[in-house]
Amino acid sequence: MEIRELKPEELRNECNPEVFPFETTDDLPLKEGIIAQDRAIKAIEFGLNIKSEGFNLYISGVPGTGRNTAIIRAVKKIAEKEPVPEDTCYLYNFQKPDEPKALKLPAGKGCQFQKDVEDLIRDLEIGIQRTFTSEEYEKNKKEIVDRFEKLKEALTSELEEFAKFKGFQIEHTLTGLVVVPVYEGHTLKEEEYEKLPEEKKREIEKEQKVVYEKLYDYLRKIRELQKEIKQEIEGLDKKIVLYAVGHLIEEAKKKYTDYELIQKHLGDIQEDILKNIDELKREEEPTQLTLLEVRPPKEQILNRYRVNLLIDNSNTKGAPVIVEHSPTYYNLVGRIEYKARFGVLTTDFTMIKPGSAHKANGGYLIIQVLDLLRDYFAWDALKRIIKYGVVKIEELAERYGLVSTAGLKPEPLPINLKIILVGNPLFYHLLYIYDEDFGKLFKVKADFDILVKRSEDFLQQYAYFIASKCKEERLLPFKKGAVAEIINLSSRLISHKEKLTTRFIEIVDIMREANYWAKTEGAKFVEAEHINKAIGEKIYRSNMIEKKIQELIEENTIFIDTDGRKVGQVNGISVMELGDYTFGKPSRITASTYLGKGEIINIEREAKMSGRIHSKGILILSGYLGEKFAQDKPLALSASICFEQLYDEVEGDSASSTELYCLLSSIAEVPLRQDVAVTGSVDQKGQIQPIGAVNEKIEGFFAVCKIKGLTGKQGVMIPRANVKNLMLKEEIVQAVKEGKFHIRAVENIDEGIEILTGMEAGSFNRLINEKLGRYAQLAIKYKETEKRGGEKNASSTG
Repeated sequence: MEIRELKPEELRNECNPEVFPFETTDDLPLKEGIIAQDRAIKAIEFGLNIKSEGFNLYISGVPGTGRNTAIIRAVKKIAEKEPVPEDTCYLYNFQKPDEPKALKLPAGKGCQFQKDVEDLIRDLEIGIQRTFTSEEYEKNKKEIVDRFEKLKEALTSELEEFAKFKGFQIEHTLTGLVVVPVYEGHTLKEEEYEKLPEEKKREIEKEQKVVYEKLYDYLRKIRELQKEIKQEIEGLDKKIVLYAVGHLIEEAKKKYTDYELIQKHLGDIQEDILKNIDELKREEEPTQLTLLEVRPPKEQILNRYRVNLLIDNSNTKGAPVIVEHSPTYYNLVGRIEYKARFGVLTTDFTMIKPGSAHKANGGYLIIQVLDLLRDYFAWDALKRIIKYGVVKIEELAERYGLVSTAGLKPEPLPINLKIILVGNPLFYHLLYIYDEDFGKLFKVKADFDILVKRSEDFLQQYAYFIASKCKEERLLPFKKGAVAEIINLSSRLISHKEKLTTRFIEIVDIMREANYWAKTEGAKFVEAEHINKAIGEKIYRSNMIEKKIQELIEENTIFIDTDGRKVGQVNGISVMELGDYTFGKPSRITASTYLGKGEIINIEREAKMSGRIHSKGILILSGYLGEKFAQDKPLALSASICFEQLYDEVEGDSASSTELYCLLSSIAEVPLRQDVAVTGSVDQKGQIQPIGAVNEKIEGFFAVCKIKGLTGKQGVMIPRANVKNLMLKEEIVQAVKEGKFHIRAVENIDEGIEILTGMEAGSFNRLINEKLGRYAQLAIKYKETEKRGGEKNASSTG
């Protein structure tokens, strides 16, 4: 069987700089657009243009694929052609003070209305103060007071004359007016009164009672006069206030004749002014009493007349596009703020603040789904907004019944907006499965791909993208050689010679780093060597663990053989992922076989260090052995397989073919080459299946061979299906060219056996079959012996 060794040109798809019709990216015009996301862009256009209920969007894709840029660009393009939504205001509710009223006005009208009301309040305050400090007001008020005093004097004089006529005198005491008897020209004292004859006392008491009745009638008339005077003064105040400010309110009403709610609100303001004249006309001073109040009465009254401009669209162009970076419950639905004054929290309708749902009303709201799901209440609130089409501002504690304190209950606002969630595919599927509302509310999914075919057209698009980023971030111009290296990196990141990654976040990071190194050298352009330096430096910053492991292999602390042959032992290659860095690590795999019941013991699984996929791979080995070697005899074999010196969990089936080679070697007692590392998954039929991270695995074994010393015989055996994934480092390609390293691709176990043993697969399998046949015969003999022994024991017992 002829096993084809891969040629150097098959190990890497090198981009030729000459495919680009420019010298530097400065020669390219600036182009906007997202590369290779036609499917997603069409879905976005559909989702943004359809206005039916429930057609909100979920932008699905991994970070760095341009999903945020694409959606914001598409939304702004559509939004700028749409009408500007209305302004939103909250007004004081004079009938129900705890339920502020919502007011919708055309864009720009809300700002004007707020200014007009502020001017009105200023003019009202000035007008009222000026009126009540005028000479005319004082004169009119004095006339009313003087008339009261004259009437009071007349009544007082009448009372005093009547008392004098009856022989009494009216005196003022701390407890009020009293009637004191007069006898022989002077008022009687207590002791004098007691010395009077009883008949005289009765006479005085009788007359005193009459005078007291006259006194009570006097006091009643005085109270009536006071009430009349107060009413006259209040009437004067109202008349003067209406004269002073009535025309201001009427002028405001004329300006907003088309708005019934404003007309009523201005009328309510006028009525409220007339009810609170005493507070509005007084000059407030910072006395101790005022400071102890929660809010000065005059300020509190004037505050009622103000306008809380919740949403001002006076400067908005088209429909609003809001990107909410912190989608908490209150940031979405708005909040009612409080102020602390002397230890007391107070609020009013002017402290109602909008949420992003209010700001995006009539437009588009973009939210990162991960940020949204971190706050359960926010997700629940967002669904309610979509389902019911209103935003209700309320405290969380009050909404869920945690407190019974009454607070403001602003009138809910109707909402019409398009919600756009941005997140990875996993969240989409989880929400679709576990949230019954999700599928009804987000009916449009835009999927962003992470790769694209490496065609001539997309190479040019990549170049335009690089040019755009250079101009956008003011990077040095890239030479076409540097662009070609970026293309190579793109294929390397996606591990495919014929595809490019669309996850541009890593591409742009390398561009920035290359720009740094170019500037450090004082270069005017970014060259290919700057790209390679940036890649190398990035690896250097992250590969300390890899180097430590290689040092342990070099000093023979970790045993890895790169020469010779051994029975039941082969070099596999595992992959270690450290978040920002992935590298291949050779692992010594051993197998022991012996007479048994057809069980293959996975030592990692028994030690609870094996993942489910790896355990499945081990079980597949039993299927392969059974089908190929146990058709005419029982499989009387037991085996144990182990990753030596591995102390972490093993996961994945990429070593299953390696484990099978090791197992077969132990059975046949034929040594395997230790200078060849093996990777590949195997099925029950012996076909070699592709695996991941093939580049890192090859490079990991090459690095160890380089440390131990290249012999010219070393190499790696990979699945043939992985040839398309090869984008190896130039160093390895050069080693293959020079015959120092070899990479072979196989399709089945037999091909791999011939490489590892140097024997023909048929001869090798014959050895295995003979060995398993002997095991089967031994197993049968053992059972017969055991049976005879059991019968003998039974007979002896009988």
